[in-house]
Amino acid sequence: MPNEPTVDLQLAIEHGLSEEEYEKICKTLGRTPTYTELGIYSVMWSEHCSYKNSLLQLKTLPREGEKLLVGAGEENAGLIDIGDGYAVAFKIESHNHPSAVEPYQGAATGVGGIMRDIFTMGARPVAALDSLRFGELDKQKNRYLFSGVVKGIGDYGNCLGVPTVAGDVYFEECYTDNCLVNAMTVGVAKKGRIAKAIAKTPGAAVYAIGSSTGRDGIHGATFASEELSDESEEKRSSVQVGDPFTEKLLLEATLELIKEDVIEGIQDMGAAGLTSSSSEISAKSELGIELQLDNMHLREKDMIPYEIMLSESQERMLVICKPGKEELFEEICRKWDLDFTKIGKVTDDKNLKVFFKGEMVADIPSASLAAGEGAPVYERESKRPAYLDQVQNLNIDTLQVPEDISAAFMKVFSSPNIVSKQWVYEQYDYMVRTNSVIQPGGDAAVVRIKGTNRALSTKTDCNARYVYLDPRMGAAIAVAESARNVVCTGAQPVAVTNCLNFGNPYKPEVFWQFKEAIAGMGESCRSLETPVTGGNVSFYNESESYQVYPTPVIGMLGIIDDLSHITPAGFQEEGDLVYLIGKTLPELGGSEYLKRIHNQVAGLPPHLELETEKKVQEVTLDAIRAGLVQSCHDLADGGLAVGLAESCIVNKNNSLGLKAQLTSDLPDHVLAFSESQSRFIISILPENKKVFEKHLFENDIPFSHLGEVGGNSFSFNDFFDFSLEELKEIYYSTIPSIMNQ
Repeated sequence: MPNEPTVDLQLAIEHGLSEEEYEKICKTLGRTPTYTELGIYSVMWSEHCSYKNSLLQLKTLPREGEKLLVGAGEENAGLIDIGDGYAVAFKIESHNHPSAVEPYQGAATGVGGIMRDIFTMGARPVAALDSLRFGELDKQKNRYLFSGVVKGIGDYGNCLGVPTVAGDVYFEECYTDNCLVNAMTVGVAKKGRIAKAIAKTPGAAVYAIGSSTGRDGIHGATFASEELSDESEEKRSSVQVGDPFTEKLLLEATLELIKEDVIEGIQDMGAAGLTSSSSEISAKSELGIELQLDNMHLREKDMIPYEIMLSESQERMLVICKPGKEELFEEICRKWDLDFTKIGKVTDDKNLKVFFKGEMVADIPSASLAAGEGAPVYERESKRPAYLDQVQNLNIDTLQVPEDISAAFMKVFSSPNIVSKQWVYEQYDYMVRTNSVIQPGGDAAVVRIKGTNRALSTKTDCNARYVYLDPRMGAAIAVAESARNVVCTGAQPVAVTNCLNFGNPYKPEVFWQFKEAIAGMGESCRSLETPVTGGNVSFYNESESYQVYPTPVIGMLGIIDDLSHITPAGFQEEGDLVYLIGKTLPELGGSEYLKRIHNQVAGLPPHLELETEKKVQEVTLDAIRAGLVQSCHDLADGGLAVGLAESCIVNKNNSLGLKAQLTSDLPDHVLAFSESQSRFIISILPENKKVFEKHLFENDIPFSHLGEVGGNSFSFNDFFDFSLEELKEIYYSTIPSIMNQ
């Protein structure tokens, strides 16, 4: 093509390819690639699309399970059989770099992209979740990013009509330049209406439907595969611009196209746009795809093939229509006021061929672009980071014990990591479609499935401090805690999706963190029988000043088989008996107490005994299903004192007090703030005392009776006594006060 740069090694390097990779491309093609072909390879071989530095590790994760219908890497999202003829599709992905340079659009389009992954499966999205990490809120830039991201998520999800029901939000200095924005969507489909990203018939028409194609988002996948720097602000053009109203039309049209059985396959034009959607379908189907770019509906003048193929303009789909059903296909698109264009056909070879103005601008074996096939796969050098010797060797016993535990509690309890995130979720319409049973603010969200007696429980979680201090143990805890969260609501954990946020994999210390985290995650998932159905790897989350904590976010899915088993986190009635389930150990490493009182992130994280964790979860779930439990709340950040306070006030309009008493050999501050694992706070009706305690005793589960629900204050031993109104003021007003500065 005229006016295109000459392709050579230097240009390939500028596209993020190595010399070895460029030589491999030339060998595969038997010639120097065209400019369009170079662009295609550069995005498909980027980390974001190919997982070239992570795939070998990801394959070690458990991928099989009794309820699994579609596993990791098979389709756009994992698929779980939930009975009654229904299946659930769910997945989590990152939009970190775009959100760091353009928070509103970066977050909004992240939501839109993960939604499309779900409804291209034939599943209607029923819930959205967000796992967010920002720098400390005392810096104006971090407040700007936080505000923009939350508004972007809220505006997009609200317009689309999908409730945002859960998530997690943390603030740490290391996320100052590189916030993490991980979006998760859960959708429900009928088992007979599952769509796939596949082509079956040579000659079948290939359509592009949805928004027109512009220059926004070009090289977005490559942008996500490099470190942030001062120059990143100049790459705002790599951030896509979303249109949720078009997405809503696309959602409804897609579900109708699948219902009416007029398509062979469908794929979202997400990362790498038309390039990834066409080449992935071609490679997976072992058939070719021929594209005529002159037919693409463009919204900018003089776009060249390189730009059209790499554009990441939002709200677009690639669809393979069943032969003979083109008229019905186009009728449905017109019904939903969606633009559609026939842009090519399926062929009987195995190549992606691209034509523009009568000239072939790309002819590539599709398999050479596919992750795990033609795309390169590397095992990077790994080395245990030297910082671990320093931070893990902290002797917490030598730290000064707080003279006033009451003041220490208030400092921990008022941490932005602990207090309510109502400021976030009140900007979301979490009741749209009226299926939200347990709303944001509890341990996990619960969404009922209309027409059945079942519900879904879902949560995202990861304490990145733990992973920083011990990647293997920290990642295992992330899985266990997310499972505990759904168990609290009465759900059986069944599967996970993950979003693995790390620094530069070419740094041996970072790759060691990654490998260890994968190992810990795998151990925990195997023990809890929660296979990994897919997810996302996000490397290069670092800037010139900061490297984020290794943050493997876990999205857990649980199934509630009977709506009567749904259990809230907050205390329910005066006179209910309150119990601590599990054992408290002297474990303050990585705790909120250590950070807020001593300003340190150090020590070893709590130890997780997987057999104990599974047993405590199973025994707790059995008690819930037997109707013995009034409320259930897991213990995590902040420890026992914080967990009890939350149980008192999480029902903001129906708060109930507690005078907790617990005898222990542990020092007072350790008893109050230890973050030991495998623990729950449970309340029961007094008449169930004997059978409940017998249930725990027979299963050899440690437990302690803490007191009775009642009154207008929360006290813990003789350490402190606070009114519920004072606690609620701190819990619900801290973040709004900060954000109103």
